Amino acid sequence: MRVTLAAGLLLAASASPALAQYADTISGTVEVASDERRRGLSWSDGEPVVRGAVALQATDELSFDAAATSLWGSDRHGGADAVVDLGASYARQLDGWRLSARGTYHLFPGASGQGYGEFGAGAAFMIGPANIDLNASYAPRQGSIGGDNLYLSAAASTGIPGTPLTVSAHVGRSSGSVRDEGNAARLRPGGTYWDHGISVDYLQRRWFAGVRYANSSIDDARHSGATLIGRAGITF
Repeated sequence: MRVTLAAGLLLAASASPALAQYADTISGTVEVASDERRRGLSWSDGEPVVRGAVALQATDELSFDAAATSLWGSDRHGGADAVVDLGASYARQLDGWRLSARGTYHLFPGASGQGYGEFGAGAAFMIGPANIDLNASYAPRQGSIGGDNLYLSAAASTGIPGTPLTVSAHVGRSSGSVRDEGNAARLRPGGTYWDHGISVDYLQRRWFAGVRYANSSIDDARHSGATLIGRAGITF
C-alpha cells in the first residue's frame, strides 16, 4: 500500500516531541478532494487527492507552513507522485488593511527538474460582511517553468448569517514570458489565460467540507475546463 506524503507529513509533525512546546502555535489539516485545481488547472490530472498541511505561527506577523498533496504520477509535472509546498509569510495589520508578503517553493517528489519558487504580496480589507483579497504572485525565470510567471487575482468571501457556511469567489490572470514552450505549458498551456471560480464551504468545530466550481478561458488543454470539486477534512 502506498503511504502518501500528505499523511506522512502530518503524522511526523504531530508525533515529534520537539514540536510539543509549540502546541499553541501549530495547526494542521488533513483532507481529501476530488481534484487538485490550482489557478484553473488540474495538477492531479483530474484524479482525487489526499492533502496534509501544518503551519507554525512563529510571531504575530511571521508564519511558516508546509503542505503535501498526492498527485499519483501527474502528467503536468513530469510524472510527479506529489507536490510539497514550503512557504513563509509575513503580515501586518495597518488600519483597515492587512498587508502580506509570501515566498513559496514547490517540490515534486517522483520527478526530476520540476521544482520552482515564487513570491508574492497581498492586501485584504473588509467591505461590510465581505472580506476582499487582492494578490500578486511572481515566479522569476526558471528552466523548470520555461520562463517566468505572473499571477494576479482578486477574491471575496463572506459568511452566511446564522449558518456555518461561507461563500467565496475569485478571478485570476496568468501571464509571463516563454523561453521553452514545453515547460511553460505546465503553468500556462496556450499562453496568457484567465480563471475563475466560486465555492461554498461548511465548518463545524474541527470538521469542514466544501464544493467548488472552477473554470478557465483555456480551450485546448486537458483538465482546465468547467468542473465541480468536492472536499472534506479535519483541522488539528
